[in-house]
Formats: sequence, C-alpha cells, structure tokens
Amino acid sequence: MALLKGFEVEMYTGTPNGDVVGLSDKIVASLASDGFVREPDSRNVEYTTAPSANYEKLLCSLLQPRQQLRSYLSKLGDYTIIPGSTLSLGGNNQFFRSDPSNPYHDFIEKTYGTKVVTASIHINVGISDLETLMRACRLIRVEAPLYLALSAASPFIDGATTGYHSTRWGVFPQTPARVPLFTSHAHHIQWVEEQLAAGTMQNVRHLWASVRPNGNGRPYDLNRLELRICDLVTDPIALLSITALLEARLLQLIENPNLDPLVSSSFTDEELIDITSANEMAAASLSLDAKLQHWQDGRTVTARDWIGELYDGAIITAKQHGFSCFLSPLQKILREGNEAQQWLQLHAVGISTRNVLTQAIAATRDREIELQDKICSSVG
Repeated sequence: MALLKGFEVEMYTGTPNGDVVGLSDKIVASLASDGFVREPDSRNVEYTTAPSANYEKLLCSLLQPRQQLRSYLSKLGDYTIIPGSTLSLGGNNQFFRSDPSNPYHDFIEKTYGTKVVTASIHINVGISDLETLMRACRLIRVEAPLYLALSAASPFIDGATTGYHSTRWGVFPQTPARVPLFTSHAHHIQWVEEQLAAGTMQNVRHLWASVRPNGNGRPYDLNRLELRICDLVTDPIALLSITALLEARLLQLIENPNLDPLVSSSFTDEELIDITSANEMAAASLSLDAKLQHWQDGRTVTARDWIGELYDGAIITAKQHGFSCFLSPLQKILREGNEAQQWLQLHAVGISTRNVLTQAIAATRDREIELQDKICSSVG
C-alpha cells in the first residue's frame, strides 16, 4: 500500500547574487494555470504538486514548475530562484504586500510582520480514515523536530548568522500558542470551533503548528496529514528521502496502531506537548546535533542518532513497499549535514554570507537542470 504524497513549495525569487526581489504578482498573473499562487509578501511564491504515490513522478512534479518559473523569470530580467528559508541577505525590516486589498493578509502583516516571510516545504500525505489520521498527527507531531533537523536551511538573516540552524522555525509564530495532541476527530473539531469563536484563529487555515490534519472542508472533511515544520529543501532527492522517512513511519503506524504516543509513551499528553516544544526549539538551534528528549521514555538522544534509529526500521518498511532507493539518500544528510550546516561550515572558514548564497543559487540551478535532463525526460 503506497500513500499519496504531495508538496506545497514556498520559494523566494531574486537576483543571482542573492538579493530577494518581490515578483509574485507578475508570476501568478502569468503562471497561475501552472499551479503558482501568491503568499502575503510578494517576495515569496508557492506552487503545489499533484498528489502521487510514485516517487519518480513526484520528483518531476517538483522540478517541472521550477523549470517553468526559471524560464519566466529570465523573460523579466536577470532573476532566479533563491535557496534558504529566511531573508538571508537583507530586507527583513519591511513587509511587501502582494495583495494590499486582502484583509487576511492585512491581519498577518499587522500581527506578525516579517516573521512569516519565510520559505518552506509542506509535505502532505493522504490518510482517509479519520481516526488513523489523528493518530498519525500525534506520532508525527512528537517526531516533527527530526524532520526540522534534516531540513534546516536558514542560518542567516540580513547577512549575519543568527544562532539558529532554522531561524525560520526559531522565530515563526506558532498559532494558536498551544495546540493539543488531538485525541480524536471530534476533539479536533471541537477545539477548532472554540478557537474560531475566541478569535485565536482567524479562519480554518490559521492553525500554524508543525503538523496539522488537512482537507478540503477543515475541520470536518479531512483526508491528509500536513507536515509544516520543514525548511525549504532545494535538493529534490534530499526532499524525497525525508518524505520517504515520513511515509515509512506512517505505514508502520497503520500496521501497528500502538505506536500512538497516547498509548506507548510514559508521559501525559500535556507533558508530551512540552517535550515536543522544547525539542522543536533545540532542533531549530542545532538541527542534527541537537540533544532531544525521546517522547517514549524521556532519554536524551541527538537528533542524528534518533533519526539513525528510525532509519534502521524504516528501510525495512520501505523495501517492503518498494521505495527504499528514495529513502537511502537520507544517510547522506546524516553524514554530510543539512543545508544550514553546510552553509555555516563555509561561513566559518571565511566565506561571506553573500558568497555562500550565490554558490547555493548556482548549485541549485545546475542540480535541477541535471535531474530534469536525466530523469524527467523519461518519466511520463
């Protein structure tokens, strides 16, 4: 049984030397039919991939919109796609509205400012049974810091290091401030209705936690888990390996419902929320090197070692379901570090923030061209 998977990809646009330039109004006006939509700030643009169970197709559905975007940007001028999940080189002091007449955008700007002007990957995985979906959200919520550790890509703001590997998650306004581990679909509905009535959520989309149940008629009509914690992973192979770990964990949970944290943890649900919040902040600071508290028994373990433990079981599950070759590149991230760690290593030996970014911009472009030519020309 393969699960349907899809991505929401938020990216910055700008110049090859790393300056972010807001172009989303033009992009969306010309490429809306290709799946591009605007974010509240014009420097971000987002595209969504069609759900698929097939990893080869997912790879191409990640690459093809970027090829279209790059082609369009070249018509506007010397513009490109900028890696990273924060305004690495500057511009963090001002909000650039993409749709000045949108009242929800008005609320976001006034309430959060540029804390939300970040780029990220949201991974959606289809689960139709509602109570299985709630169980899945509970498990992935307590393990979400691991996915942040793998994906961290925002160590800079305004040209300087911040002390975070994921500055994005370190400053992002999680809303509402405390989200429960939903014990059932009914509990989720009741809680969302209470937040809307109290004004702590402006609408059903205004649930900004690491993981949430998603669907076309939230909170009632739900059909997928949305993992929202990941920074922008520009390498599609790396992103698919992170997704493969997520899918393997969900398949393990479907086969063994006792993986549910409400069943197999020694902590109460309130304690689990506190542990998970602390783990998220630790992962935002040190990613793979962060010391985390395990949700099952409370032991201290580094994110890298915890992921390694999960990998040993996940690779067996992935082999059984035919996607182990997409999981195996995860070992490269554990060995060589995530994007933030690689950038910080370059910065530590004297390479300027701008030069780190310009190298990443060129490498991202070259990798996409190579993968497109190698793989997507042969995939239908």
